[in-house]
Amino acid sequence: MPEVKPMSALRRRMIDDMTLRNLSPATQRSYLHAVTKFSRYFGCPPDRLGLEDVRSFQVYLVSQGISWPALNQIVCALRFFYGVTLDHAEIPERIVYARTPRKLPSILSADEVVRFLEAVPSLKTRVALTTAYAAGLRASEAVSLQVADIDSSRMVLQVRHGKGAKDRTVMLSAALLVILRSYWRLARPAPWLFPGRSPDKPIDVQVLTPPAARRRRRQG
Repeated sequence: MPEVKPMSALRRRMIDDMTLRNLSPATQRSYLHAVTKFSRYFGCPPDRLGLEDVRSFQVYLVSQGISWPALNQIVCALRFFYGVTLDHAEIPERIVYARTPRKLPSILSADEVVRFLEAVPSLKTRVALTTAYAAGLRASEAVSLQVADIDSSRMVLQVRHGKGAKDRTVMLSAALLVILRSYWRLARPAPWLFPGRSPDKPIDVQVLTPPAARRRRRQG
């Protein structure tokens, strides 16, 4: 029968500390594994290692391609070990978490954009979204367009009160001009290119805002 090694007093103390704080069994296993890995990396008991050792260990883990969530889990374990088990209150705050890289938003292909626009049932909303996409406008800029802002002689759109409350002009493509002319013949909007329920007001910008963006705006 294999010999069972006695548990070190330090490990026992950490387990007791985690149990007293009602950490889940999974979290306890994760924390113990992280501290053991830290100790083995240096070949030294973890209570003999300091902040610079923690930093070197983090640099090593990053060089090995560890994921950001996994790295932060180890940070949590080491902060607990130093702050609670070793009672070094000054150390945990100096063990930094990794900032999760911000992912770029997904970019739709041209075919996906076309399929999305074709699925919009309202003619007015579909043309407004097409205009915003084709001319590179913000939703607020697209809904604020007036019929008079279409300058077909110079092939530009006049954008009023854009970002920073500044006026600017953007290029008007021939394809977009064809779409806008067809839309105007059918809807006869005036003065707003995309009027709301009341003709004297433009369409509500919320109509062109994706639900997820609306939620972020309300939460922020």
